[in-house]
Amino acid sequence: MKSLYITILAIFMVSIGYSQSKKNVFFDQSTLIGKFHTIDELEDLKKGELIKLYKQRINEIITVLPYLALTNEAGVKLSDIGIKENSGNLKSLDKHHEATLKALENTNDLITELIPYADTEKIIWAILYFEEVIKKIRIGASGNF
Repeated sequence: MKSLYITILAIFMVSIGYSQSKKNVFFDQSTLIGKFHTIDELEDLKKGELIKLYKQRINEIITVLPYLALTNEAGVKLSDIGIKENSGNLKSLDKHHEATLKALENTNDLITELIPYADTEKIIWAILYFEEVIKKIRIGASGNF
C-alpha cells in the first residue's frame, strides 16, 4: 500500500513538473503541422478532410505568428532567448496562451460552420496558401524570402 502511495505521489510530482515547464514555452511541437501537400493530393480528398487540414494550418499560423520576432521554433522557453522567467513574464505568457486557446476555439467553430459552404477549389487554394505562409514562418528571418 505504501508503494502505491509513493507511485501516485511520483506521478503527481512529474505531472506538476511537466506542466510547469510547459508554462514558459511559447508553443510546442504539437502545434505544428507535420506535412505539406501538393494540389494533386488535396484534390483527392473529400471536403471534410480538407476542412480539417484548413483548421490545422490556421491553428499553427494563429499560434506562432505573435512570437515570430522572438522565435519560430517549437519548444523555446523564455530563458532560451534571454527573457527572465519572473512572475510578470510568466503571467503574460500564460494569459496569452489562454487568449490564444479561446481564439482558436472560436475560429474553429467559425470554420466548422461556414467553410463547408466554400467551393472545394477555394478551400484547396487556401490550404496551399496557408502552407506557403507556414513555410516562410519556418524559414525565419535568416532565410531567403
